[in-house]
Amino acid sequence: MEQHSFEVLIVGGGISGGTLLYNLASHTDVKSMCLIEKYDHLDPLNSNAHSNSQTLHCGDIETNYNKAKAEHVRDSAQYMLNYIDNASNDPTLKRKYGKMLLAVGDDEVQVVKERFESIADLYPTLTEVDATDIADIEPNVAKVNGSLRSEPLHGLYNPDGYAIDYGRVTENAIDNAKSVSDKTVDVRLSTEATKITKTEDGFEVQLKHGQAIHCKCLVVSAGTYSLRLAQTMGKGLNLSVLPVSGSFYFGPEVLNGKVYTVQNPKLPFAAIHGDPDMTKPNTTRFGPTALMLPVLERFNAKSAIGFIESFHFTTGTAKTLFDLMKDKDIREFIYRNIGYELPVHGKKSFLKEVQKIVPSMKLDELDFADHTTGVRPQLIDEENAQLLMGAAKISDGDGVIFNMTPSPGATSAFANAAEDMVAVTSWLGKSIDEQSFERVFNVKPPA
Repeated sequence: MEQHSFEVLIVGGGISGGTLLYNLASHTDVKSMCLIEKYDHLDPLNSNAHSNSQTLHCGDIETNYNKAKAEHVRDSAQYMLNYIDNASNDPTLKRKYGKMLLAVGDDEVQVVKERFESIADLYPTLTEVDATDIADIEPNVAKVNGSLRSEPLHGLYNPDGYAIDYGRVTENAIDNAKSVSDKTVDVRLSTEATKITKTEDGFEVQLKHGQAIHCKCLVVSAGTYSLRLAQTMGKGLNLSVLPVSGSFYFGPEVLNGKVYTVQNPKLPFAAIHGDPDMTKPNTTRFGPTALMLPVLERFNAKSAIGFIESFHFTTGTAKTLFDLMKDKDIREFIYRNIGYELPVHGKKSFLKEVQKIVPSMKLDELDFADHTTGVRPQLIDEENAQLLMGAAKISDGDGVIFNMTPSPGATSAFANAAEDMVAVTSWLGKSIDEQSFERVFNVKPPA
């Protein structure tokens, strides 16, 4: 008979849900847990390698992170590397690439030099590189027709960079969780949560096909859908979702590693970068673009219903959007990114972004990367008329957590899962096997 009650229920079969399932099964004395995913396979959306930048963000080349944020991101990224090295038994989940922050022009050069001075002590392998150094590392970045580019160039280079296949990490972590003996670790696909109700001894999660699952503790890691589920039980009613989709373009094999450009500090979205694609040999992927769309899934028109349910046309949302559009840099950025999606014109206009990284790139060498995109759920605080940046989580200490926007994305999945593990075990009166956890992650669980 199918079990309908668990100590912990996790909603969402992506990297956030998968890493928490692994932590609970492998490093705690929680005895029964279940993970549900509405699609018929794991990592169907943003965790899939086709839907994210495949980057292990460490804070060294992301100019939108201040020093404190960079240090936090660096430490979070180490969890991911330690899991792959110490527990996955699959070194192909990561690929080592050098990564570079590229400055083009005097203003950007000054920004990058100042950044190096502020963060160099956090990254022993990070070095400054001039145009000649860049030509040795990434000749297609620094040279045109065999000669150095005319613009001033400078960069930060770290040989210890990594690309991660987060979808396969998700599957690996869930397989490891299921292999733990003497526990109930149930994974149910094609199982969609529609509503959450608080009960006397936990939570009841209604399913689309009419049944329900009861749990003492609930963690929802359903990406763009998390806010809508939170609001079914009266949480996060002051928030609206603002889905942002990012597309990519494919080009020939022109880069040896990852090359990032300098972030505009006014823009809440990633700067264009280029890197070898983990899943497509001999191909360089450029992007992402950033396009606000009224859907929770890029290629699922039915998900517009979920957007309507979790976006509120209030004074706060209107003011937030108005404030974004009245800034010239942001307004032009939005218009430009709409243009990148248009047939013919899109490729021509995006070529200019690519040529900042690879100046010799030609139009006929670029192709729109069809169905290579995800959706990031940015949130609007309606009460304060503010676009929220960074991680977004709803947790009132009552046994339920809603994870919406991890920052910086999948990089921090195991670190976030460690925090959720601590909260879950505390609520349930369970314990964490600190020695087991430390053997994998080389650190003690968070306090």
